[in-house]
Amino acid sequence: MSASVPRARLEAGVLSVSGAINAHNVAQVRAEGETQIKAYSGDLEVDLGGLTTTHSVILSMLLCWGRLAETHGVLLSFTGAPDRLVSLAALSNLQDWLQSRP
Repeated sequence: MSASVPRARLEAGVLSVSGAINAHNVAQVRAEGETQIKAYSGDLEVDLGGLTTTHSVILSMLLCWGRLAETHGVLLSFTGAPDRLVSLAALSNLQDWLQSRP
């Protein structure tokens, strides 16, 4: 059960996003990530391998993080995006953005 609890946790230069993120809890995870991004400097890897759901709100959250990171001089790269999330991103022409981040 605890594996489905959504969270964004920073450890050793990797912001790990995990759990079941949906419209009801995305604001909490977004805020956790924003706090980490604001306090970070340099390149930050966002590991999406721990996601247990695929929802459009996840893409929205990642776009918000990307804009925030840019304003703080942090370069985000995304790894471990589940195939279903990449497919969802393709519907909005965001698959290249999600997959080709440095």
